[in-house]
Amino acid sequence: MESQKDFPQTFSFEFFPPKSDEGAEKLRKVRDELAKLNPLYFSVTFGAGGSTQQGTADAVIEIQKSGSNAAPHLSCIGSSKESIRELLNLYKDNDIKRIVALRGDMPSGMQSAGEFRHANELVEFIRKETGDHFHIEVAAYPEFHPQANDAETDLKNFKRKIDAGANSALTQYFYNIDAYINFVEDCEDMGVSVPIVPGIMPITNYKQLARFSDMCGAEIPRWIRKRLEGFGDDIESLRAFGLDVTAELCHELLEVGAPGLHFYTMNQTGPTMAIWEALGLGDAPSN
Repeated sequence: MESQKDFPQTFSFEFFPPKSDEGAEKLRKVRDELAKLNPLYFSVTFGAGGSTQQGTADAVIEIQKSGSNAAPHLSCIGSSKESIRELLNLYKDNDIKRIVALRGDMPSGMQSAGEFRHANELVEFIRKETGDHFHIEVAAYPEFHPQANDAETDLKNFKRKIDAGANSALTQYFYNIDAYINFVEDCEDMGVSVPIVPGIMPITNYKQLARFSDMCGAEIPRWIRKRLEGFGDDIESLRAFGLDVTAELCHELLEVGAPGLHFYTMNQTGPTMAIWEALGLGDAPSN
């Protein structure tokens, strides 16, 4: 069985759909700048309840037409099979060949989960509808999903997504490398043999990071949290410290054999580029 070290290292960047013409223009500039690093693909997130469904589709189609590979996030909770089928056909028609398949969050006020309850059901549906057209990414949680009853249940749920036909996984961001190493070992013990690419969140704003982390269950280690709190309004020092922390984490991940890095860019060039340069990566391989 292949280990993470056996997979080629790939690099990718994540955006969220712009909500205005100004945001769309900014994203084009960020995309063009990061495209110079030759990433494997750009992914675009999907809002709860279809709130950004059109924005996601518009963004990924524009990215694909610009000459870079694009991967839409596809959230199934609260969706019908017909609506998912329409999106799959739209993406196929626009030569998009990669999808990030997620369960997603239940939209506010919605009582029924719709025709899909879990991400493995979405993966199965994509495979049934489109065969091997799409490379399917799924989510992984080294510190375990915040709604999981226990670690073993969460690991079994992850394996179901792989068994359903997922090709690889992107992790929730984390700052404790042991969480990733132990998660990968647990997955390999269960017979999972796909690339599990670490998700990387640059540190530029402590309050925003703390809010995100509380929502998604990602842990900010106490020593990092205390240091970030101590910078107060000294944004320059906070970002310098954040760069040191995330660049060192990335370096260690690549050293232990992680099959690449997936950067949560927050539609900004600077933080991701700073980490990239600190790692001395140059142009990423495109395979």
